[in-house]
Amino acid sequence: MPFDIARTRAAYPALAEGFAHFDGAGGTQTARPVIEAVSAAMTAATGNRSTAFVPGRRSLDLVAAARAAVADLLGAEPGGVVLGPSATALTYTLARTLGAGWGPGDEVVVSRLDHDANVRPWVQAAEAAGATVRWAEFDPATGELPAGQYADLVTERTRLVAVTAGSNAIGTAPDVATIAKTAHAAGALVCVDGVHAVPHGPTDLASLGADFLVTSAYKWSGPHLAAMAAEPARWASLRPAKLLPSSDAVPDRFEYGTPSFPLLAGVAAAVDHLATLDPTATGSRRDRVRAGLAAAQAHEEAVFERLLAGLTARPFVTVYGSPARRCPTVSFRVAGSAPAETAATLGAAGVCLSSGDYYAYEYFRTMGLRDSGGAVRASVYHYSTVEEVDRLLAELDRVAATGERMAR
Repeated sequence: MPFDIARTRAAYPALAEGFAHFDGAGGTQTARPVIEAVSAAMTAATGNRSTAFVPGRRSLDLVAAARAAVADLLGAEPGGVVLGPSATALTYTLARTLGAGWGPGDEVVVSRLDHDANVRPWVQAAEAAGATVRWAEFDPATGELPAGQYADLVTERTRLVAVTAGSNAIGTAPDVATIAKTAHAAGALVCVDGVHAVPHGPTDLASLGADFLVTSAYKWSGPHLAAMAAEPARWASLRPAKLLPSSDAVPDRFEYGTPSFPLLAGVAAAVDHLATLDPTATGSRRDRVRAGLAAAQAHEEAVFERLLAGLTARPFVTVYGSPARRCPTVSFRVAGSAPAETAATLGAAGVCLSSGDYYAYEYFRTMGLRDSGGAVRASVYHYSTVEEVDRLLAELDRVAATGERMAR
């Protein structure tokens, strides 16, 4: 059954404004069921978590529903889902907790392909413990992160390997399962940044080999909240710094302060929405989520193919990276136009893209592009269309033509 793009787009009220959104890697538009769920939770009487009265029990139910929804999205257990304000915050919590048990001679492995949220927390935790940081390098020409290098990087002293499931800069989807297998053979843990990968296809915690997997709901049509999933027993073995009166239960003890209960309602609604992307899907919510994201992935790949072909065919555009497996994301530059200038010109025409380094600090520093403005990033989401791609390409042609006239 062909992907029903009209039906899909109708679920996003913001699309009616007419912008062409190629900025989903920085945050997608919000689906209507999410907006309605957040509004309903804010309209109803809710209190802080308590079993003593109905509004308090509603909050308990909202937390439990969000955990269950994220578990279905990732192939995890609800009791192993830690909720938090952002992927960065959750990774820092984990890094500080694990790092408290490291010492001189211990090692962590990070990659130069990753978003800095899956680099700096580990580097800083290692430095605080006197541990050694080892770096996995990407191929500058292709943007690939060769899995084979981990055989040399991982040793019996490696405590953790941090790696992305999808580059937020150029889309590279590394062979995480092979990397994780190498890490586990040496007794190391694996933390996978799934923020950019989870929105673009079915995800399974066990298949990836991830001991910890982090994701952000606002990258998959939801609100600005995040979650980190692991086996409940894995969390049970860790003791984070926490307030004395706060819960000592797992996963609660890893969550600081009172959560936003209405936004948690939006997290559950976002997963429910993803489960509708393939209207023919049946079975459990987990089954329907996987089917919906698989259908969306096929649509995204077709749209992205047109975008990538259009960019590479233009001699005034430099495209960075050509990974064999990738999320639908690309970074590029237009000759004669600084990245920020390109993004602003396109933005004035209603075409939304990011520019800069998008926190892919090590990637752009390695490529020698960071100090000169980084690049322009275009990312495709399941509400993107080929007509929007053509609109983007036409605007790029105008940017190039303007630059040529000014050069004369």
